[in-house]
Amino acid sequence: MRILGILLILISLPAFIWWIRSFPRQRKWAYFAMGILPFTMSWANLDVAFINWDTWPGFARGLVVSILDTLAIAVIVIARAPFRRLPFLGLLTAYMLAAALSMFFSDQWMSSSFYAFQLIRVILVFVAVASIAGKPEAVRWLAFGLAAGAIFQGVVTLDQRLSGAVQASGTMVHQNLLGLMLHFVTLPLIALLLAGERSKFIMLGVFAALLAVALGASRGAVAFVAVGLALLFLLSLVRRSTPHKWKIVGLGALVLMVVAPIAAVSFGERFAVAPVASGPDGERQAFERAAKAMWKDHPMGVGANQYVVVANSKGYSQNAGVIWNYRSRSATVHNIYLLTAAETGWPGLLALIALFTWPVLRGLAFAFSNRKDPRGDIVIGASVAIFAAALHCFWEWVFVVYNTQYVFVISLGIIAGTIRQARVEKLADARKKRQVPGANSEISSSVSNSSRSARTK
Repeated sequence: MRILGILLILISLPAFIWWIRSFPRQRKWAYFAMGILPFTMSWANLDVAFINWDTWPGFARGLVVSILDTLAIAVIVIARAPFRRLPFLGLLTAYMLAAALSMFFSDQWMSSSFYAFQLIRVILVFVAVASIAGKPEAVRWLAFGLAAGAIFQGVVTLDQRLSGAVQASGTMVHQNLLGLMLHFVTLPLIALLLAGERSKFIMLGVFAALLAVALGASRGAVAFVAVGLALLFLLSLVRRSTPHKWKIVGLGALVLMVVAPIAAVSFGERFAVAPVASGPDGERQAFERAAKAMWKDHPMGVGANQYVVVANSKGYSQNAGVIWNYRSRSATVHNIYLLTAAETGWPGLLALIALFTWPVLRGLAFAFSNRKDPRGDIVIGASVAIFAAALHCFWEWVFVVYNTQYVFVISLGIIAGTIRQARVEKLADARKKRQVPGANSEISSSVSNSSRSARTK
C-alpha cells in the first residue's frame, strides 16, 4: 500500500504539470486546492513517507512528501521567474539552513534531517503562492480554498461537539493545532472582505473558522484570534475608511455575538472537567526550565526534532520537575521560541524571529504606502495573521508541524507576491515615463536639424 502511495505521489507531479499547462482556464482549481489541502490532506491520506519513523517522539517522523508539494512544484514550473527578487525567500532559506546545520549537533542526525526536508517543502509552497499572488483572481480562488478548508473543519468540530467532545479538534491531532492554523484563515479572509469581496462563500468560511475556534476551547486560539480581529479592523480603517468597511465591521460584530456564547459554554465545560488549578499551566513552566537548561548547555542546539528525546535521555525533564508519566514526558515545551533555541540554537532562533517580524513590517509598510490599492487590505490581513500567530507562539509549539507551516507560508506568499508585483508595476510605469520624453527629444532634435538644414540652404 505504501509503495502504491509513493507511485501516486510521483505520478501526480507530471500529471499536474500537464494539466496546469494544457488547461490555463482550469488553473483556478489548482489555486483552490492549495488553499484547502492543508486542512484536508492528513484526513484524506494525501501524503506519503519515503522514510517512515512513525514511533519517533518528535514532530517530524519521516521523509514525507504530500500532494500539495507536487502541486506547488507544478505551479512553479509553469510560472515565469518565480524565484526572481522574491521577498522573504532568504529568511525562509536561513531558517531551513539553521535546521540543517543542527544536524551536525544532533545525536540522531537523520531525524533532524526530516525537519530540514520539511522546510524545503514549505519553501516550495511559499514560492508557488508568491508566483500567483500578483493576480487578484488567483488570490480569490486561493481564498475560496482556505474558506472551504475552514468550512470542512467547522462541520467536523460541530459534529464532534454534538457527539460529546469537550474540546473539538476537527481532523487535526489537537485543538491547539487547528486553532493556530485558523489564524491564517480568519484574518486574511476578513481582510479580503474589507477589500471589497462580497462572496457569501468567503463569509461562510469566516463564520466556520470562528465556530471551529470556539468549539476547540483553546484559550490561546480564542484570545489571539480576538486580538488579531481588533488589530485588523483598526489598521484597515486607519489606512482607509469606507462605508463598506464599516458594514463588514458591523457584520463581524454580529458574528462574534453568535460565536462568543458558544465559546463561553465550551470553556465552561472544559474547566468543569479539568480546572485550571489542576491543568498543565504549572507543568508548562517545568517544560520551559528544561528547554532553557538545554539551550544554556548547547548554544548551537541539540538538533532539530530532538527535544523530547534529549529532555528525557539527558535528564533535563527530571531536573526541571516534569511529572513522570508518558503524557508529560512525551510533550514538547509550549513555546516555539524556546523549542527553536533548544533544538537549533542561536541561528535557528534569530532566523525564526526575523521570519516573524520582517514580513509584518514590510507588509504594513506596503499597505500604508499604497492606501488606494485594495491589495493593501489583503496584505494587512496576512501580516496581522503572522503577528497574531507570533504572539500565540509564546504559549504554543505546533508552528513546527507542517500543516501550520503550509498555511503560514500561504500568508507569507501573499505578502511577498503582492510586494513583488507592485514593484514590477512601478518599474513598468517608470519605464513608460522615460520612453515618452525620449521620444519627444528625438522629434525635437529632428525638427531642429531640419530647420538648420533649411537655413543653410
